[in-house]
Amino acid sequence: MKKYQLAFVVMFLVFAGFKSDKPAYFIFDKKGNTEKFEKMVKQLEDADIVLFGESHDNPISHWLQLEVTKDLFELKKDNLILGAEMFESDNQVILNEYLAGLISQISFESEARLWPNYKTDYKPLVEFAKTNKLQFVASNVPRRYASLVNSKGFEGLDELSDKAKTFIPPLPIVYDSTLNCYKSMMEMEGMGGHVTPNFPKAQAIKDATMAYFILQNWSKGKTLIHYHGSYHSENFESIYWYLKQANPDLKIVTIHTVSQKEISELEEENTGKADFTICVDEDMTKTR
Repeated sequence: MKKYQLAFVVMFLVFAGFKSDKPAYFIFDKKGNTEKFEKMVKQLEDADIVLFGESHDNPISHWLQLEVTKDLFELKKDNLILGAEMFESDNQVILNEYLAGLISQISFESEARLWPNYKTDYKPLVEFAKTNKLQFVASNVPRRYASLVNSKGFEGLDELSDKAKTFIPPLPIVYDSTLNCYKSMMEMEGMGGHVTPNFPKAQAIKDATMAYFILQNWSKGKTLIHYHGSYHSENFESIYWYLKQANPDLKIVTIHTVSQKEISELEEENTGKADFTICVDEDMTKTR
């Protein structure tokens, strides 16, 4: 089945689910109380930064990202900025060229290092930005530099050229190994005993870079909504932590995505991980 056909089937299932009183998702607040979509969006309006943590293969995540973005645009207009983990910082120029209409869609999609599920899950966001002349930030570290950190630690970044260093935060990289998001990576099972202290650092350089380019492109009065895997902002760590280190006064609202067998009540282990949690039926079709 082609991807666009799959997307149509997924949306049909979503709406069919609602019609049969079997919803595909619920939204919960930080305390685990159910929340209406409209009320959540209203609370996002005054945020400086919205960190939208998705499940990469979950169509509900991606659909709600687009719906939240549309509604925020109605409230913020050109004071809305988009940004995403799925675009690396050294691809900002080509992304800008596409949004400005300087290069074709074919050129952009063939030359940018796009994720396999770009056309179904992220292209709608890029096209929305293009149609409405919104800025879109390519925030993530180039993957080759994450690999460099994994092999040589943060010290490996010192060897980069001055030009290469424009794609990462200023050195040295601030790092707190006691944060659970990094500490837990050292305790991961099934890694064949090959987990080194550099492994979580490779994750941290992604978080630090995304936070850095979020702040480089945000200004007071604007709202920047950033899309990324839920791990990058859950429990108010990772990107959130780096943003607060740089600017403690930022008003940041986080959205998290989880899957459960029963979705009408948020499980204890999933409660409090974000300001808002989208709980999706675990049987939901995957996008990749």
